[in-house]
Formats: sequence, structure tokens, C-alpha cells
Amino acid sequence: METLTFMMGEFEAEFPVDRLYAKNHMWAQRTDAGTRFGFSAYAVRLLQDVYFLDWYFDAPAPVRFQQEIGSIESKKAESSLYAPLTGELSQFNPALLADPSGINVDKYDSGWLFEIIESDDNEESLMTAEAYLEHLTKVWEVTQRTIKGQMNG
Repeated sequence: METLTFMMGEFEAEFPVDRLYAKNHMWAQRTDAGTRFGFSAYAVRLLQDVYFLDWYFDAPAPVRFQQEIGSIESKKAESSLYAPLTGELSQFNPALLADPSGINVDKYDSGWLFEIIESDDNEESLMTAEAYLEHLTKVWEVTQRTIKGQMNG
């Protein structure tokens, strides 16, 4: 699998070029059933050791871009999760419902989060791996300051 690499300090985050990416650090892969989403290596590295995942509704359900759809807890952070696209969230990954640590093990395959059947009126477009790397370059400086602030706070 061809990948691009982004250096997060001394750590490498790899991004398969056969996926698209959302600004909220999720990868997207088209399937016969819709678009499957999971956390990018960048997100998994920042979260470190995911141990709790909670969805605010059952699938199938309509979602709109940036709608809060769940939350995640890990060793490093607690965060709300937001829909990367408008459409119908058709399914959650059943394996992660039982054990969310699969995100840590296989983020680009069995660690996928959910699938959305995309609607035609999406406000947000997905990026290529190259465009996502450009986005990360822009946000990395702010991310580093935030991390250092948390460590010093």
C-alpha cells in the first residue's frame, strides 16, 4: 500500500494514498455500501490508547456535516466526535462497539468507525492524501502549542 508520511516530531504518521481525508482527521474509503470512516494515523497518535467510544444514537440515522455524533476517551484525551459529511450514517463498526481498542491496532482496516451514505448536498469535501498533508502542515504548529500547554498546565 502506497503511503505518504507526516512527521509529528520524532513520530511518523502514515497516510494511505488510496483514501480520502476529512479535516477532522478521519480517513474515508468508498465501499459498495457508502463511505467508510476511521481515524487517521495523526488522530490515533494524538489520542494514544483509545479505551472508550460512545455513539449518541443507533444506526441507521440521518447526520449532517459537523453534527456531534459521539465521544471518545483515550489515555491522552476526551473528545467529541463529529460527522465528516452529511448523509445517512448506515452502520457503526460492531467490533469497536464491543472493544474500541481495535482503533489502536488496525486504524486503516478493521479499526474503521462507521459508514455514511453520502447525500448530494455536502458542505464539506474530502481531501486527497496530498491535500491532507498540506492541511496537517498548517495545523501542526498549533497542535504542538496545545500539547505543550496541556503538559505545562
